[in-house]
Amino acid sequence: MTLPRVRIPASFFGIVLGLVGLGDCWRVATLAWGLPSSIADTIMGIAFGVWAVLLALYIAKWCTFYAEARAELHHPVQNCFVGLSAVATLLAGIAIAPHAHTLALVLTVIGSIAQLAYGVYFTSRLWVGDRDFGTASPALYLPTVAGNFVSAFCAGYFGYPAIGTLFLGAGLASWLSLESVITHRLTFHLMMPAPMRPTMGIMLAPPAVGCVGYLFVTGGLTGGPPDLFAQALIGYALLQVCLLARLLPWVAKQPFSASYWAFSFGVTALAFDTIVFLLRGQHGYIEGLSMGLFIFANVVIALLVTGTVWRLASGQLLPPPLTQTA
Repeated sequence: MTLPRVRIPASFFGIVLGLVGLGDCWRVATLAWGLPSSIADTIMGIAFGVWAVLLALYIAKWCTFYAEARAELHHPVQNCFVGLSAVATLLAGIAIAPHAHTLALVLTVIGSIAQLAYGVYFTSRLWVGDRDFGTASPALYLPTVAGNFVSAFCAGYFGYPAIGTLFLGAGLASWLSLESVITHRLTFHLMMPAPMRPTMGIMLAPPAVGCVGYLFVTGGLTGGPPDLFAQALIGYALLQVCLLARLLPWVAKQPFSASYWAFSFGVTALAFDTIVFLLRGQHGYIEGLSMGLFIFANVVIALLVTGTVWRLASGQLLPPPLTQTA
């Protein structure tokens, strides 16, 4: 296996999050609007295939380029993304759940345990201190917030809402504790360097993905009209959309790379939430909003896929290695 093919960064697992997020949107859109189920199946099949390839390459990286993998694990920014391998495994289970329930459940259990283990490892190292405040970014949400919110969603999806509630609580408290740290860094510290700016897309994920987890531990697709808390989460997510839209020209000073997939999970999760609101009986503004966000999510993922394929074809997708020797 050649060097470039195995030096993939852990952040590439964010591609799986975006693809499964879009597949989930199409699954609920099939129920809400009668759209073809084959589209959701196709997207989920692609997402599962991408996950399998990335996981194989990531394991190969640890076996073949141990120094590179270890450098990523201890990097003050890139280490936030390492836990995405577990989150992507959780969502790979969701992708195949309608067709391979037992395997999907196994992947969910493995992913839940792995994300929790990495979240504990990551946070315990974080609490030791001696960290440059300038390295803080929205990527800090990934190990404990994203992992636990997705675990809550998966537990509710497979019929274990009580366990999902535990994950939801862990994710919610982690989000609230990190929110002030991250916004303080963004507001009062030096301007974020251009290569880190695409991580701003992660700011949308906590309220949107948290709402997904909350909906699925409180009834899933059939739990009755969403309550006040669920609607409040959507309100905060919509505020994040407006903020990110205002900041997009500033973020886009960094040329396109796979790091822009940081926007994908929050965008698809928000669209998914609003369609679930429809399925649970809410009417009014949500009808137009859900359709608009569904179209927006499809456009965003289409642009990300197009850009990623173009960078891959031109040999410019992989970032420089963190180490020069393996």
